[in-house]
Amino acid sequence: METFIKMSTKELSRLEVMQRLSKKQMSQKEAGEILHLSTRQVKRLLQHYVKHGAAGLVSKHRGRKGNNRLSEELKKKALDLLKSKYQGFGPTLAHTCPGGRCQGEKLVEKEKIKISNESVRQLMIVEGLWKARKLKKIVTHQLRERRACLGELVQIDGSPHDWFEGRDDPCVLLVFIDDATGKLLQLQFVDSESFFSYAQSAESYFKRYGKPVAFYSDKHSIFRVNTPSAGKSDALTQFGRAMHELDIQIICANTPQAKGRVERTNQTLQDRLPKEMRLLKINFREAGNAYLPEFMADFNKRFAEEPRSVVDAHRPLSVKDDLSRILTWQESRTLSKNLTVQFENVVYQIQTERPSYTLRNALITVCADAKHNITLLYKGKSLPYTVFHKQTKQSEVVLAKDVNKTIQTKSYKPPAPDHPWRTYPISPK
Repeated sequence: METFIKMSTKELSRLEVMQRLSKKQMSQKEAGEILHLSTRQVKRLLQHYVKHGAAGLVSKHRGRKGNNRLSEELKKKALDLLKSKYQGFGPTLAHTCPGGRCQGEKLVEKEKIKISNESVRQLMIVEGLWKARKLKKIVTHQLRERRACLGELVQIDGSPHDWFEGRDDPCVLLVFIDDATGKLLQLQFVDSESFFSYAQSAESYFKRYGKPVAFYSDKHSIFRVNTPSAGKSDALTQFGRAMHELDIQIICANTPQAKGRVERTNQTLQDRLPKEMRLLKINFREAGNAYLPEFMADFNKRFAEEPRSVVDAHRPLSVKDDLSRILTWQESRTLSKNLTVQFENVVYQIQTERPSYTLRNALITVCADAKHNITLLYKGKSLPYTVFHKQTKQSEVVLAKDVNKTIQTKSYKPPAPDHPWRTYPISPK
């Protein structure tokens, strides 16, 4: 009766060589050179071939379970955690290894389960907890080398996301990341991307590290005038004007890929940060902002790199850098003959003891902070004033990224349960 033996391509090559070797058609040394084996190993293979035939060349490990396979008890324990406590976690975040530089965190660090990253991924794929991503079409972009010094170039961006997974309203996370090291320098949850939100985050960042050489951002209207008026191509936005006073350059990227470091970081933060806050039972934005410094320290420990240069390019704040004045919304106005000025539908009356004609048609600067406190400056000095008149509120101009937020805050409220409208009879139609 004929028997069939399953052999790999490698084993078939060895069979051919052993057949020639047994017929004295080549030496053992020549056989070793062909098979890339030592003479001693060729002798062993020849002995197995002479004793058992072709079956003697088949690997004895075929069909046997691996010695390092995971036990069923360990698999069950890991899957129970992945389906309950770590539900929604990806393979990388669900697993870790000691030292903090590995790709993951939870099963080994927190639960003390000895399991590899790939084993976690395979378990999740089999159970339907994870779907392998399809390979995207490769698009080649020109690579840009990292800057050499910390603070030489800081990439900034806002990432809108449901950070609290429905436990609180969706908001925006402002991200400041260093180009040279990939180090997170500032994180803050805010309502939306606006001048005042970026100014508040920048002020906190400046007080901690100093002034960077340049900011690298997208073409959001906060950073760049996208529709300049005729003859005003060099006009600055409010944020651009503030950074110009602080001697910080703003560079706008043409494509998202150009500032890929902060874009990729946003994706990582959207995956990791909500799950970390879920485990710590952080349900509101205030608690989230209080937790962010601890998260940044752990993130930088795992992912930040050493810069090529030990020089810190950050510059300390000088006495002239009055952040409370610079980081305000500033507009120029001309005083009327009655020493009044209008700003945002409010008329302000200047109070002065000097002759009124000295200030007629004078150019002043109106400064408004985030709390809408108004300061009127004339030649760098504050002018006392009183509110003379508030005009009727007109239609407001809303940025494209703030439309949803504006509509949500002014949403329709249904009538009360005891409203007479609810007592009307329903038409048969």
